[in-house]
Amino acid sequence: MNIETLNLNSNYQKNELKNFLKKFDLNFDETIDYSLVIRKDEEIVATASKSKNIIKCFAIDDSLRGEGVTNTLVTTLLNKSFDQGIFHTFVFTKPSNEDIFKGVGFKPISKTDKVALLEIGMNSIDKTIDKIKNQLNWSNNTNNGLLIMNCNPFTLGHQFLIETAAKEMDNVLVLVVEEDKSSFPFSDRIELVKEGTKHLKNVTVLPSTEYVISSATFPNYFLRKEDDSLIEFMKLDTKITAEHFCKKLGISTRFVGEEPYCDVTKKYNETMIDTFKNFNLKVVIIPRKEMGHCAISASQVRALLKADKLDEVRNLVPNCTFEYLTSEKGKEITERIKNSNSVH
Repeated sequence: MNIETLNLNSNYQKNELKNFLKKFDLNFDETIDYSLVIRKDEEIVATASKSKNIIKCFAIDDSLRGEGVTNTLVTTLLNKSFDQGIFHTFVFTKPSNEDIFKGVGFKPISKTDKVALLEIGMNSIDKTIDKIKNQLNWSNNTNNGLLIMNCNPFTLGHQFLIETAAKEMDNVLVLVVEEDKSSFPFSDRIELVKEGTKHLKNVTVLPSTEYVISSATFPNYFLRKEDDSLIEFMKLDTKITAEHFCKKLGISTRFVGEEPYCDVTKKYNETMIDTFKNFNLKVVIIPRKEMGHCAISASQVRALLKADKLDEVRNLVPNCTFEYLTSEKGKEITERIKNSNSVH
């Protein structure tokens, strides 16, 4: 049995793989950076691919079941990852494949009716939750809330949401989306949130980790891509938040801002409400802070920066963000926004 590395620059080979995946109701993922196939009589009969540290597009013809093909493909992909310095890997697959991956050492994180997420390697969701718990000085039997924000960049709207949650809860955890696919880098976004909330003594600001709104749990968020997989990604991401983060950290309530503009975020909020009900958790939707009868949003700030209207931005962001935007680094990012068509 020979394993072949697919040439992803070859449209012919890529189309071969796409056609094979269609037999399993799978779509080729354009973010894939390494792909393996096994052929029989020159036809693809098994495949597995990866996108950075996420194994995707796994499919094996029934004629090869029980021949150790999974172990061969996964071991080869993990060895490739080790060569690239990656020692923690997720697999995103159908629930029907869950036992196959558990058989080669993967541990389940969560699943929906249509998708399952498992992991293997040096990190784990339990270790991650324990690290967060060690950074929270929460007493027993307190009323704790959660906000998850991208803050691209941090606005008065974000600050208002956190202040509102802080008034209602004993403690508030703010997780800033760690995935670095936004106009403003994660390291700067989280520092702005910390600076803009330092007057709130019951608020802790931490990275969201790779288990919340990440390429592993919710790739569509960064693509703003609405397709059949969107709802499943939303269900998976919100379920991981509820069953791991909220339940294990003693969080009873998640706060979100009302979403008047983005259909993906609006749908995400609706999915979250349904998911949280199953875990007896509460979702509070806070009306957005307005300026001139218009809800303040980070996308609005980026649009003004793109239109070179920095003076109008001053009324929408805290002082820390405005000072950052007028710094050399902020000016560099503004120039990139002006020359980009990215939604983030």
